[in-house]
Parts: sequence; C-alpha cells; structure tokens
Amino acid sequence: MNPVSGLARAIPDPAPRPLRVGLVGNPNCGKSTLFNALTGRRQRVANFPGVTVDRAEGEYRYEDGMVAVIDLPGIYSLSPESPDEAIALDVVQGRAAGVPPLDVVVIVVNAENLDRNLYLATELLELGRPAVIALNRVDRLARAGLQIDVVELIHELGVVVVPVVATRGEGVDRLRHAIARAASLPRAALSLVSDAAPAGDAGDAGDAGDDTHDADRRYRWISGVIDRTVSRTRPRTPSLSDRVDTVVLHRVWGPVIFLGLMLLVFQAMFSWARPLADGIQALVTLAGQGVRFAVPPGALRSLLVDGALGGVGSVLVFLPQIAILFLFIGLLEDSGYMARAAFVMDRYMRPLGLHGKSFIPLISGYACAVPAIMATRTIQHPKERMATIMVVPLMSCSARLPVYTLLVAAFVPAVAVAGVFSLQGLTMLGMYLLGTVAALVAAAVFRRTLLRSATRALIIELPPYSLPSVRVLANSVWQRVRLFLRRAGTVIFAISILLWGMASYPRVTVAPGQIVTQEQQLSQSALGRVGHAIEPLVRPLGYDWKIGVSMVASFAAREVFVSTMGTIYGVSNDGNNQHALTQRLREERDPVTGRAAYSPLMAIGLMAFYVFALMCTSTVTMTHRETGGGWTGTRWATLQFVYMLALAYGAAFLVFHGGRALGLGGGA
Repeated sequence: MNPVSGLARAIPDPAPRPLRVGLVGNPNCGKSTLFNALTGRRQRVANFPGVTVDRAEGEYRYEDGMVAVIDLPGIYSLSPESPDEAIALDVVQGRAAGVPPLDVVVIVVNAENLDRNLYLATELLELGRPAVIALNRVDRLARAGLQIDVVELIHELGVVVVPVVATRGEGVDRLRHAIARAASLPRAALSLVSDAAPAGDAGDAGDAGDDTHDADRRYRWISGVIDRTVSRTRPRTPSLSDRVDTVVLHRVWGPVIFLGLMLLVFQAMFSWARPLADGIQALVTLAGQGVRFAVPPGALRSLLVDGALGGVGSVLVFLPQIAILFLFIGLLEDSGYMARAAFVMDRYMRPLGLHGKSFIPLISGYACAVPAIMATRTIQHPKERMATIMVVPLMSCSARLPVYTLLVAAFVPAVAVAGVFSLQGLTMLGMYLLGTVAALVAAAVFRRTLLRSATRALIIELPPYSLPSVRVLANSVWQRVRLFLRRAGTVIFAISILLWGMASYPRVTVAPGQIVTQEQQLSQSALGRVGHAIEPLVRPLGYDWKIGVSMVASFAAREVFVSTMGTIYGVSNDGNNQHALTQRLREERDPVTGRAAYSPLMAIGLMAFYVFALMCTSTVTMTHRETGGGWTGTRWATLQFVYMLALAYGAAFLVFHGGRALGLGGGA
C-alpha cells in the first residue's frame, strides 16, 4: 500500500462552497423582510469593503449544502446615481472588491406595483445571470382587485417566478427550492434594448436621447406584459391607505399631524418612562448600599460607589427614555408613515435647498447621527448629500437625551399646560425643534454658498400602511438598547473610573487635627485643577468649573456629561448616592454667596449648547469617511465641528446674558 495515497484518502474533502445568493429589488418591495424569512436568526450586518453602505448577510441550510444570502441596497435601475446603487450593480456583476461573485440573483418584485418593478427586473434578466423572481405581497392582490397569471408571467419573462408572502413566510420553501435549481436552468433570453451596451458597461452611455428611447421601448414592452398577465377582478376603489393619505398628506393637516406625533413622543418619554427610571434609580441605590455593606470604607469602596455606580448609574436611569424614543421611531418607519413624512416635508425643504429624501436621514438623526449620515447615500445629487451630512448632527440624537432629561427634570417644573401637556414635555420638544430648525437653516446656508446647485424633485414610493411586527420592533429596540448598554459598560465606565481617579487624587494634606472636606478635596484634585483652568472659558456662559470639566469630558460622547456630573457629586457627597443627581443639582449652593449655584436659565443655556455642539467622536469620524476621506474629508469634518461649536457657544452666551438682561437670574 502506498502510504502517501493512504494519507490522501484519510484527509476529508474540504467543505463545499456555499451557494451565494443576492436579493435585489426596488426600495419598499419587502426585500429585507424576505431576507429575514429566508435566513431566520442567522444574520449579521457589515459594510461593503471601503464604503459605509450597509449589507445584511445571512445563511440557511438547504438539502446537503449551505446558502449564503446578501441583502443588497434597494435600487430602481441599473443606471447608478448614488453610492448604494453603484454598489448593488457592482455586486450583481461580480465587480465589487472583497465580495465573492453571486451564483443566483433573486429579484424581489412587489406584486402590487408589477409594472414599475419589472423595469429593474428586465434589466437584471438581460445580464444573463441565473435568476429567480420572488413575487412578493401576493396576498394584497385580492384586496386591490387584481389577479396575476403567474404561469403566463413565467412564459413572458423566461424565468422562474415564485409567489411569496414574506411577512408570513408563505412560499419561502418553494423559493428556496427554486434558488437551489436556478444555476442549472436555462437563462432568461431577454434583449429588450437592441444595439446597446449592457447596463453598467463603460461604453458610450452618456447619450441622454438614447437612454430615453431605450427606456420608452422597455416600458412599452412591460406594458404589453402587464396586459397579458394582469387582470382586474373589480373596479379599483380607494384603499384604506388612500383614504388615510388624503388627511396625512394634506398641505395643512399633514404638518400638524407630524408635529402632534412628535409631541406625543416627547410627552411619552416623561410620563411613560418615569416609573421605569425610578425603578432603575432604586436598583442603583440598592447596589450602592450593598457595596457599602460588603466593602469597608476606603478607596476601593469610593471607587465602586462614586466611580462606577455614580458614573454609569447616573446614565442608566435614562435607558427607558431612549428605549421609548427608538420604539416610536420604529413604529413610524414600519407602519409606512415615515415615507409620508418625507413627502409632506419636501415642500418645506425644497426652498431651503434640501431634497425630500434628506428628511429620512434627518429624522434618523433623532436616534443617532452615525447611521443617519450613512443613510444619506440614497441621495443621488452629491451637493445635496453633502449638505445633508453637514447638518445631520444638529438633530438631537439619543445621546443628548440624558442631558436634556437631567436638566429638564431638575429645573423645569412638572406643571400642566392647557390641561393636557406638561411643561417638561414641551421644553423637551422645544429642544428638538430648535435643533431641527437649526439644521434646516444651516442647510439653506450651505446650499447657497459652498454647495450651491439646483434642487431635484422628489420621487418616492409610498408603501401601503401596515401593522408593525411586534417581534421586529422588539428586536430593533433591543439592538439599540444593547448598543447603549455596551457604551455604558465600556466608554462611560472607563471615563467614570478615570474621572474618579482625577477627583480623588492627589490627596489633600492638612495639619493634624484638621478635617478635609470633600469640597476641598475635589477642588484641589487633578480634576478640580483642570476644571479651574477651563472655568474662564465657560464662566461667560454662566457655568462653574464642574460643568466646564463635564462639558470637556463629553466631547468623547455627549451622555458622558451626565456620568461626569454623577461622579463629581458622588465624590463630593462621600458616596451618599441616595438622592438622584437632579436633586443634588437643585440643592447645590455657591460657596461664596450661598445662593443656588444652578438656575433654570443656566439649564436652558446648557441645553442650547448641547443642541448645537458636535461632541461625538464617532460622528466626526463618519463625516470624514462619508465626505471622501483623506484631506477632503478632514476639511469637511473640521468645518462641521467648528461651525457647530461656534453656534453652541453663541447660543449659550445669548441665553445667559439675554436672560439676565430680562431679569431672569444668572446662575452660578
């Protein structure tokens, strides 16, 4: 026996390469829902190499092999006008760096809008790739009075068509079977545009006249297919979505409804979240008492109680507000309302030089500026996209929410307004409106100066209204909450420990018999010395050195302001954390005058500062990447940071000195 051949037989064959499948379709066709139905929980989210364009990847087992699925960005045609459209085309054609070629293309088509969706489908079929068409949302056809002859549609297109209902998983098994067989079936032989280069080739694609002629020819062919495959079972009557849209899209009532929904969100963040926040505060206090019982007095106990619990715990109490904010954003998106809001706001944004599609990234900025900046990739015009990137951070993100909530709870009385709304909720709404108005005004300035160009009309598909999935909503909120908890357990925890060390050392030495107060220790510590060095810069705004050092610390992340104040007041109170930070701020006294150190005027000015200031390293990094990187990205990111900081300082200065001139008090 040949030992070499025996060894070769002993080595198992390598695992077969998974079948690679790409989901392609128009925006709002149900592509992502189908992706979830195919892959279940075996999903991951990443970016394409070198660009910040999201891709969701997952896999499932079929028969004896694995199938890898990639959910591509939604596109309308193979003539890319935005980064996500270019990426989708490159992946389909096997030209995307770092992404293996696709074996099968699944073209997701919305059955309710078959004529519009077939434009992209026919372009993809002309590429000659193995393909399957997933005819999604067929359950809505009867309600719309439509019927599709699937067999005739297969004959017309020359490709397998599988009816599916992605939201309920219907037809998904048949789709998996079709995907597994697609590579062995004959390719579709469509050639609707004769004597033309394939879509995406670098030929003479710049003749607009030829492009228009080809599009007309394609639409004429599609119209014939629709005539032969789609029949109407009854006259079309206005659907529920149509009837609701007569009010939601109204020129007057549309903006009023949107404003009312926003007010409801901020009202809920106080009324619904308060019991949960009180519960978290009680747990933090209980944990502190447990540590004091288990650990003897000294540096270790102070580190655990004042540093860890005082810093991280002071931020965790705002977790319910953040969860409620993400819950409402998810409801607006999944119900189909967010696209309507973009349509309603388009008429107000166009005079400012912004496209209606800019509204979605701006609203996303209420959650976080980082994904909101990434969402601008759907804006085709480069200057419109750049202007949106430059103003997105002015939208009050969830990281500002702990700062607003702390100051509003401490200095704005919980009184009713008009017998319905609370003054605290209205104040919170005012901060969000201030940031939104500032973003629109800043965009108008950019579009009339550095980024001047014509504004294109908005073309957007309005999906039908639907009830959001409880499971999808819960998962979305949990992902955001988990990110916040991870941040609290890493960035905020590390900064809290650092600040505790700076506040505790060097230790103040005094003569025997003298007692060092915590205020003396804090003032002469490393943190106190840094704060006193900063104080001349923030004193014109009415702030003392404690707020000044908290502001500087929050340049890493805005919510660090709260944890820094929690650490400072945890140390100065010798670990007695039984009172909430809001109570400590109300009780703080100026050591010289004995009057209240902080006032409502100071709180309003500080909130105004945080409305405008760009204190988030992640946002600065994302702006740098999305504006071109290198020196170009550095210039835009620097401009963004500087102009927002100037706005923040100026706004806080005007609030403080304007309020004093009106006799409203001056704070510290």
